[in-house]
Parts: sequence; C-alpha cells; structure tokens
Amino acid sequence: MTETPAKRHVLTVALEDYFQVGAFNRVIQRGRWYRFETRLEKNVDRALALFDRHDVKATFFVLGWIADRFPELVRKVADRGHEIASKGYYHRGISGMTPGEFKEDLLRSREALEHACGQKVQGYRVADGWFQPEDLWALDVLAEVGYGYDSSIAPIGRTWKNDPFRRFYHAHEVGGKVVHELPISTSSILGFKLPIAGGNYLRQLPPFLIRRAISHWDRKIDSPLVMYFHVWELDPEQPTISASSMLTRIRHYRNLHKMERYLDYYLERYQFTGAADFLGLPTGSKEMEPRQFGRPESRPDYEIIEPTPVSAHRTPVTIVVPCYNEELILPYLANTLSSVESRLGRDHAITFALVDDGSQDNTWTGLQQTFGDKPGFELYRHEHNRGVAAAIMTGIQRARTEIVCSIDCDCTYDPHELANMIPLLEPGVDLVTASPYHPDGAVRNVPGWRLKLSKSASWMYRRVLRQKLFTYTSCFRIYRRSAVADMVLRKNNFLGVAELLGRLDLAGSKIVEYPATLEVRMLGRSKLKTVRTIFGHFILMSRLLVTRFFGGTKPSAVEKQGTVEPEHAVAS
Repeated sequence: MTETPAKRHVLTVALEDYFQVGAFNRVIQRGRWYRFETRLEKNVDRALALFDRHDVKATFFVLGWIADRFPELVRKVADRGHEIASKGYYHRGISGMTPGEFKEDLLRSREALEHACGQKVQGYRVADGWFQPEDLWALDVLAEVGYGYDSSIAPIGRTWKNDPFRRFYHAHEVGGKVVHELPISTSSILGFKLPIAGGNYLRQLPPFLIRRAISHWDRKIDSPLVMYFHVWELDPEQPTISASSMLTRIRHYRNLHKMERYLDYYLERYQFTGAADFLGLPTGSKEMEPRQFGRPESRPDYEIIEPTPVSAHRTPVTIVVPCYNEELILPYLANTLSSVESRLGRDHAITFALVDDGSQDNTWTGLQQTFGDKPGFELYRHEHNRGVAAAIMTGIQRARTEIVCSIDCDCTYDPHELANMIPLLEPGVDLVTASPYHPDGAVRNVPGWRLKLSKSASWMYRRVLRQKLFTYTSCFRIYRRSAVADMVLRKNNFLGVAELLGRLDLAGSKIVEYPATLEVRMLGRSKLKTVRTIFGHFILMSRLLVTRFFGGTKPSAVEKQGTVEPEHAVAS
C-alpha cells in the first residue's frame, strides 16, 4: 500500500532585531537603531540550529537595512539552504506610502538583499501591520517590479469578509503577471478569524487551542498552513525596552522562554518548507548588476561610524557620564559614545570621564570591560552611592579641561547636540543647560504626570532665582570648570543638579539655555525617587530664596572640600 505523502506547509521567519519591531516604532526612531546592542547573530544561529534539528528549510524575510549592515549574516542564512525574501528596506508599514514610494522601497530592499545573499529574491512581506482591502494596489506594484509572491494578508477578525477566498493561498493577476498570495493562517470562530500560526499568537494563546486548530487545518484544509515567527522570539534574555507600554511589553516578552519548545512541537509533527520552494519559484544564484542606490555609507539615512578629518586646532573637552546600576545599558552607551566621538572629534579633543556611583550590579566590571582599554576614556568609582550630582562633580573636579560637559548615561538627550551647545559657552558664560521646556525644545514619550511635575518645579524656580529659565533640572549641560569645580553641594542626588544651577545664578553667573529634545529612557529604570525629590525641591527652593533675599555666601566661597579624595573616587 502506497503511503500518502505528508502535506507540505510554509514556514517563514522575520530576520530582525528586538528593537526594530513595529510595536516599538513610537518610542524608537530608526535613526537610533545603531545605538542598541545587536543580538541578530546569536538569534539567527538559534533559528538555524532549530531548523537543522528538524531538517527543515524556511523563508527568511529580511530588511534591506539589515542586508546592508550585516551582509555576511544574510549570506550565512542563504548558504545554509534557506530562502531570502524582502521585508522592505526599513521596518515600516504600507500606510502613508504612495505607490511610487512603495515601488522604490521594493527595489531598494531587493537590491540590498540580492547583493548580500547572491540569490534571486522572489517574495515580500510588509514589515509593519498587514495589507488591508484598500491596499490591494500593492499587489499590482509587486507584480510590476517582478516579485513572485507576497505574504502580507492577514484575514483577522472580519477584515476580508467580502473576499473570503483571500483567507487561503490564491493567485493575484494583473496585466498578464501573477503574484502568488500566501496569507497567514487563521481559524474561524463564529465568523471571526483568529491567527493560529504566528509567533505572537503561538506565545499568547492557550497551546491546546492552537494545537487543535493547526491539526484541523492540516487534516481538513487544502491550502498550506503559513507559520511564521521572529528570530528575536528565540531570545528570552534580550534587553527590555522600558519605554514601551505595559500592553506592548506583554505582547513582546510574554512566553519567550517557551517559544523554542512550541516550535519544536510543530516541526516534529508537520512538514514545512520555504515559500518559494512550495510555489516552485527559482531562487538560484543571481548575477549582480551595479547598485542603483549607491553605497549605504553615502546615504544620509544610514548611520555609520568612521574616522573624520581632524581640525588642526581642536578644543579640549571632557564629557562626564554618571553611571549607577547601568549594567544593561552599557552596550547602548558604548555605541552612542562611539558616534559622538566620531562626529565631535573633528573639532574637539574629547576625554570621556565615566563615573560609577557605587553601583550594586556589574556596572563597574562592565565599564572596565567596555571602555577600560579605549584611549580617551577615564573611569572613576565611588565606593558608595552618593548621587548623580556627586558623580558629575567628581568628573568635573578630575577634568583637565576648562570645558566640561555632563550627559545622562541613558542618553535621554541626544549627546550629538553637544556640538551645538559647546560654542554657546562664550566668555562670560559659566553654564549652558539643555531645555526641553523651552518653546523650541521638545519632549518625546515622557509620561504626562512626570512632565507636569517637572514643569511645575521649573515654574517655581523661575520665581525664586534671578534668571528666568524654562528648565532648571536637566543633567545635560556644559560647564566652565573654574566656575564650579570648588563648589560644595548640600545635595548630591538629583536635587544637587538644580542646586548647582541655583548657586551659580545667585552668584551672578550667566546661564544660557539651549532648546533640546528629551526622550523617555529606553532601557532599564529611572533612579528618580519621585515623592522624595518633590519635597526636596521645596526645601531647596526655600534655601535659595533665603540666600537671594537675606544674603549668603557665593558658591566658591562656601566651606571647601577641594577635589574628591581617593577614597571617594577611585580612578581605574
């Protein structure tokens, strides 16, 4: 008796990093992608090992941006026998794109992918969201530029109730050309379509329901099951994007530790292959033509770090970075500082002073491993946690330059703005401070309650101090070292940042504001103790008010302690 061959299904993988997903688009601009630690290689290796265990070939949907930045990784996937298909150049949806922009994106991504992998790219899947009924023109464009298939339709809910055939594999014909459509697979419950084979749904929905639905599809439905997941779903140790909402965090991180086990279950029981293989579309080696869009390094939307021509007369500058329990953010900081060094290094001789403020995690070890051997980096350590203002003062006192900058370790202000702020420290100016609440400043994704508290504090400080600023509490500043190095602060924490500015103001120093953009912290948790800080600001304002109207000593004339003693700040 001849055994009936097992039905073949389609397995696809989104090759993208954890910070590139659509759920984070609101908080992570693609111009910031370069700052994050990439985990692509280890996650792709996990996917390849998974497929090797089950002798399965799959389709990898890849961003053109990734192909330009990691061509060896894309080639590695192709060399292991898997198909490379397009997910567009950037991680963006079709909404808001014109047919012309969509066409250019298709060509640009395909060009990048084919040059990376040496294969003919046949397939496409939209990176963010899914095609809606009003987006069917996109299939016409795909056919026009020569794509063989698409997998961007998700018949979820009642979206495609007027075209029920689009729930299954079908051909879209236009102008004598055909684009095969492989919609993601769904189960029908009372006329409502629910995805059953997508990564997020595999992790969120009860496993026994998904198993029953997939078993039913395999037995009863002729169309192939289209299963997909993302390589980052195999990585439960990935950093947490703390700037995202609770719902987004649940959607992204829940059951990551179970994902590989779920996939093992289905790959053991069903036969899967890549989309082009299932459709019989060729993806063999392709002879490459000259690139139409130029080298990625030449494009302004592609972040690349490389040496820049150096000015003959560079201004010496120290950049102080206070760090407290920042172990998880150090790769993000390192990538950002490399870019800052590259861009500012042309006109400035930069020394980075990284001060570990008595961290209780592995921040100090991480600082030594990441920056210890790099020229231009100096590391200091407080034996005990003393506060962000104390850490900044340690960096200022140890600096050998008259111009000293301070930035947040989490880079909530863009450190590249230092290039615009440093020239504002003209003769007679002792402090330049970033101001998100300035009419030309901006705030992005910061919780409304925190903004209200911070703006209220600024409103009160304006009534206490002489100079009427919009922001008094920013750590992102440029200091004239000789004006602040001998200052002794009553408060060493976040309050000390406002105290330092207040004392300069009362001593007659000139302070300049620079409108800047404040973003929410991307990784880790804020160290701000909200209630304690609010009461602290009231006490500080009272002291500053007494000093202003009833007299007091100037900051440089208060009881001096000199530079921080070795037992308080240990140099690496």
